[in-house]
Amino acid sequence: MKPAVALILASFALLAPHSARAAVAGPFDYYALSLSWSPTWCAADRAHARDAQCAGGRHYAFVVHGLWPQYERGWPQYCDTSERWVPRATIAAMLDIMPSKNLIIHEWRKHGTCSGLSQKSYFATVRRFFAALHIPARYLAPLRTVTVTPAGLVSDFVKSNAGLDASMLALNCGNARGTARLSEIRVCFSQDGRFRACGANERHGCRARVLDLPPVR
Repeated sequence: MKPAVALILASFALLAPHSARAAVAGPFDYYALSLSWSPTWCAADRAHARDAQCAGGRHYAFVVHGLWPQYERGWPQYCDTSERWVPRATIAAMLDIMPSKNLIIHEWRKHGTCSGLSQKSYFATVRRFFAALHIPARYLAPLRTVTVTPAGLVSDFVKSNAGLDASMLALNCGNARGTARLSEIRVCFSQDGRFRACGANERHGCRARVLDLPPVR
């Protein structure tokens, strides 16, 4: 094999560390609970205004994006399952913290199937982990834009949650270096629900100096 070809193949392997084990459910290292800042999502595209999450006077702040099984580097996805269908009752029961039918279905199929849990147990785990995390008061339902540094936001969560430290959190705010809107915060958990340090997947986070969190609608 020519050196140039070998180098290209090696590069693809580094870019897709999860692919070799993508269909194996159960064995993984930790969970990442991803919480989206709903007002940022709703403001990102006019089309989102028609979504149930954004329309009709909904006042969501942090909502669950998903609970993702993670390897220390990479992640599994779309694992084999006999539970492809997500019942209406399950969707209805999750809408208070995951306010999108399509999101609930997508997150089960892409991530939940790789947890090694039944569908019922997976969504129960999503709710249990979300309930275990105390959202600082200033982020519960702000009526004005909250402006904070990334370090300040992390500090607020650390102060509000015993056993949590900065290594267990990651922020996502796009590629801006100055002021940016917060997209999401990820909190890492062990499989038994304890806070734990995040892996390599969360190391490339928000690089902005200042974060704006738009007010709830």
